[in-house]
Amino acid sequence: MQVLHLIINALIFGLCYTLANHAAEMAQVQRSLALPFEQAIPFLPWMIIPYASSGPLLAWAFFKIRDREALRVYSRRLMLATVAATLVFAWFPARFPAIRPTPDNAFLQLAYGLLDASDRPYNQFPSLHIAYCALLWLALRPAIGQRGWRAVLACWLLLLAASTLLTWQHSVADVAGGLVLAALASYAVRPGATARQTISFYYALMSGMALVAAALFSPSWLWLYLSASLLLVACAYMRRNAAFLRKEQGRHPAWIWLLFWPYLASYGLTWQLVRWRHRGKPPFGEAADGLLVGRRLSAGEARLLPPDCCIIDLSAELSETVALRGIRYRHFPLLDLHAPERSQVRAILTAIHSERTLGRTVYLHCAMGYSRSHFIARIYLRSHTP
Repeated sequence: MQVLHLIINALIFGLCYTLANHAAEMAQVQRSLALPFEQAIPFLPWMIIPYASSGPLLAWAFFKIRDREALRVYSRRLMLATVAATLVFAWFPARFPAIRPTPDNAFLQLAYGLLDASDRPYNQFPSLHIAYCALLWLALRPAIGQRGWRAVLACWLLLLAASTLLTWQHSVADVAGGLVLAALASYAVRPGATARQTISFYYALMSGMALVAAALFSPSWLWLYLSASLLLVACAYMRRNAAFLRKEQGRHPAWIWLLFWPYLASYGLTWQLVRWRHRGKPPFGEAADGLLVGRRLSAGEARLLPPDCCIIDLSAELSETVALRGIRYRHFPLLDLHAPERSQVRAILTAIHSERTLGRTVYLHCAMGYSRSHFIARIYLRSHTP
């Protein structure tokens, strides 16, 4: 789990930070937020050592934090800070105005050479180094039991924060922006809420990354559309609104396709890949006598169902096969990868039981036949099997 969180954060940082830096360099950005008094800030070459420790500290924290909820909080705060900062980098680029002196020490020359090779003097406001420092402290302080080691960590993080100014990498405004960014990330991602907000968080994160792309790539309107569409999906998951796609009689209205085409199209493509992966296998199975469970069926697969079969569709994302949109088609939308409400489960169980009581076969399906349909079938069998 720690490795996965580390890899995701590294990929997001590497992609977003590098693209924004490269775009600013290509545009030869000259905007600076440095104030006149900052010319008096000294350049201390050895401060590159605490400055360069940021990356190893960020990685080490993933393995130091043992609690799963605390790990999710730390990871998501970092991701959110990275994407939010990159949004500012992309839409409001700035650079550090002064030219850094060359250190006399050969080791420090090498260190600054590596820094210059990997990080140009852009991506200034807000300072991610400062934001990461604050988030590191919030994450590691509870994980470090001994007071002495906490003091050592606090001193080193303060030194790291000071290094952003004393290596001539950032201005005072950047530091202030980094602190505000850390506060916002901490407010947005709170302990105790990460498990139920996983899907909404990642859709919101992808929306932010699409907004970054809108500033860097053409046509920007296409990326803005993608960002808005993903944000609407994130809001639907945040509000636990399973009916946000307005699917009626097995179909989505045209305006829903207009708003959510990327989301709906990705599910359609995934469904095709699932069909290909399980080619040659039955598209559904029998959970109990008179209860079939599986995925959304094609027109040809629908003919394999018994005559007068009642269809209970749990998928909000895929339109129903035309052959199954009959009088015995019932739709109970559930959010994918999200635990349903008890009221939703009760309504579905009642529908299944009433149809089976009348002697009809029920076909219970979701989009891919992996989770929602089998989850409901297990609950039904536990509650209705003698």
